[in-house]
Amino acid sequence: MLIDTHCHLDAPEFDHDRAAVAQAAWQAGVGIIVVPAVFRRNFASVQALATQYPGCAMALGIHPLFVDQSQPQDLAILAEEIQRYRHEIVAVGEIGLDFFIEHYDRERQEFFFIEQLKLAREYDLPVLLHVRRSVDQVLKQVRRFKVRGIAHAFNGSLQQAQEFIRLGFKLGFGGAMTYERALKIRHLAQVLPLESIVLETDAPDIPPSWLGHQGRNQPDQLLRIAEVLAEIRQEPIESIIHATTKNALDILPNLARLCTSPQVIL
Repeated sequence: MLIDTHCHLDAPEFDHDRAAVAQAAWQAGVGIIVVPAVFRRNFASVQALATQYPGCAMALGIHPLFVDQSQPQDLAILAEEIQRYRHEIVAVGEIGLDFFIEHYDRERQEFFFIEQLKLAREYDLPVLLHVRRSVDQVLKQVRRFKVRGIAHAFNGSLQQAQEFIRLGFKLGFGGAMTYERALKIRHLAQVLPLESIVLETDAPDIPPSWLGHQGRNQPDQLLRIAEVLAEIRQEPIESIIHATTKNALDILPNLARLCTSPQVIL
């Protein structure tokens, strides 16, 4: 079984064929799909997916690029939803910092990020981190609040990767790794300990090389992404699948309840 640790299955790009996309993922051996929210207005849609599809797991959080559409009171709503779904929610996420876009409100991002780290610590939940052009700043807060989780779509340095690992994090690798020119990411995928790696698609975003930059990514692409990782590391695909699945279950312990679903094939 494969686990897609980051897939926005609730995105509007899937509105016309979501059931078929989910079915294709199951048929491709993707037993569990983690669906992170990005702001309060899609909490309900993420929760509905986790109810409708037995192999879907929800994470709830406010994404750094959605803080301009969020209000401080949304944090109180997030806390209520975490309490309500205490045993179903697998992480607080997608949260973090994004300094790629110039002039986007860093102070507001940092406020929402810190408040959500407090919630993760209070409820003893892992986090799904967005770390675009902000790895050191994210690491600073992670050390401060002593949380664990996944650094999604990791694209930092080897030293930064090692620091995340030292702090108990797994690193997410997906479509970006499939491009031969992505030398830094592919080097990380090759040299980092396999027990530190989880797989993801970030669908519908970050399509793998065979779909091209304009193609819609889907969770059923995870097997081919795993095969690329196996090729980069020169390891059997069976070892990659086994290890990355175990890593995801270790870092997101609430996923374990989904493994009893008849939809999920171990």
